Amino acid sequence: MIIKAPIDLDLTINSGQTSQPPWMKVDGEYGNVVLIDGEPAIFKVKQSGDYLDFNLENKKAVSKLNYIFDLDFNLNKFYKYLNSHEELKGMSEFCRGLRLFLAPDPFECIISSICSANNSIKRWTKSVSQIKENWGNKYGNYYYTFPQSNVLSNAFLDDGEEFNLSCISDISKCCTNLKNCGVGYRAAYMRKASELFALEMDLSQIFTMSYDEAFQTMLEVPGVGPKVADCILLYGFNFKEAFPSDVWIKRIVSYLYFDGKDIRVSKVREFGMEEFGKNAGYVQLYMFHYARRSGLIGKLK
Repeated sequence: MIIKAPIDLDLTINSGQTSQPPWMKVDGEYGNVVLIDGEPAIFKVKQSGDYLDFNLENKKAVSKLNYIFDLDFNLNKFYKYLNSHEELKGMSEFCRGLRLFLAPDPFECIISSICSANNSIKRWTKSVSQIKENWGNKYGNYYYTFPQSNVLSNAFLDDGEEFNLSCISDISKCCTNLKNCGVGYRAAYMRKASELFALEMDLSQIFTMSYDEAFQTMLEVPGVGPKVADCILLYGFNFKEAFPSDVWIKRIVSYLYFDGKDIRVSKVREFGMEEFGKNAGYVQLYMFHYARRSGLIGKLK
């Protein structure tokens, strides 16, 4: 079925948002397995003009797809907002159709975001995909669910732990552990975070919190600092007032608003949230991809 909400599917799925790795593309269709009321459904989507062609017509499936690609967000209204700000004018021409790519499972976003810290998009997406293959459930020929927190909390940390606590007699054959997925020092954070959500913290409560309360709650999670907390709240819980800030966003904001002056990342975050309000998350997303696609980012290195 055709869903009439404008989107650039390639740009959105491959934009590096830390909600999840890009969906697998087979024969021109992007696909993933998504849980609906605990039951798996294979979602397949492809570009059809400016819109999406979706393989399912079930109301709950359509509602879930609308959420994942944030299809209820009014892009045309947002473009008018961008064009009303001198510093943001023209960004929509470089990023037209770019939407939030929200996590079907907030826990996957938490682990993905922890994995993304001080990491390249290519490396963290590969690592998270490997985690899904190792501990998730397979459906169809290509698709894996993300493991639940109680499963990942029991994953082996590294080769040594897997060798000592399993029946494997040759340590060179150890391959089902977190560090083997290429996550490095983040392995310990991931397992501790998984233990926290398996035993203590109810993720569904985050949706009911104010942004400030949710932000402070995320900072209690092992491996989560301010930037990762903002990513989790934006891509995992759809808090659009989040403004994830790192060295690149700092450089872009400084160039656009502060004559290139060196300012602290924490101040950039505060500025973005105050200046852009409920549009902050989208402005951050468009800023970064505008800088990449326009060539601005090369001038800021």
